[in-house]
Amino acid sequence: MMRQIHSEVKQTYGSPRMHDELRARGYGCSRNRVARLMRRHGLVAKMTIRFRRAAKAGRREAVAPNRLDRHFAVSVPNRVWAADITYIPTQAGFVYLAVVLDLFSRRVVGWAMQPRLSAQLVAQALLQAYQRRRPVPGLLHHSDQDSLYSSLIYRHLLTECDMTASMSRKGNCWDNACVESFFASLKSELVAFERFATRGEAETAIFEWIEVFYNRVRRHSTLGYHSPVDFERLTHQLKPGVHENG
Repeated sequence: MMRQIHSEVKQTYGSPRMHDELRARGYGCSRNRVARLMRRHGLVAKMTIRFRRAAKAGRREAVAPNRLDRHFAVSVPNRVWAADITYIPTQAGFVYLAVVLDLFSRRVVGWAMQPRLSAQLVAQALLQAYQRRRPVPGLLHHSDQDSLYSSLIYRHLLTECDMTASMSRKGNCWDNACVESFFASLKSELVAFERFATRGEAETAIFEWIEVFYNRVRRHSTLGYHSPVDFERLTHQLKPGVHENG
């Protein structure tokens, strides 16, 4: 069963996640035993690889204070979202990925990919998130000070969606650590082991990783080793059907 799980999760689980997955499937065992058997049978999680941060479109004076202030533990869904962008290398050139995470469940609620950085890229990700979740007015939206997030297009969209802007301090990636952690997982578990020939190949693989694996399958240590979708279902804090959209 451990070999089967190891294959299903694309060799991304270490012993803590493997232990919780086994228990969820009805297998009683200790974490130490799982770790010992994984070592014995060569079931090793993929190595974490460091990636350079994406070159941002430019920075300017923040148009919003750091209202989030690293308060990443959120007890209510659709109250605090965090957004950022990164790049994915392909043989045809970079493709840029913009995501929006709900900090309550760490679920990717909106995302978009384009071959170049633009305000439309980040706006598309936010619009997708808004249309999927329909949050109540006053949601706190956090990002860094990149010019895409402080652009007139994006600020207007935040106003239209009745969201309150929050921005990291200049040059401080830890102020948006949750999205940084998400990008680290994406790149160390998928991108580092793929060589995409085209941007289309990258988009297809990343769509599957986000929507099929990360949101619905991958166990998150911050969520008690539940996937984001399962965590939302277990808490019963979303209105019926909302957490299933998209």
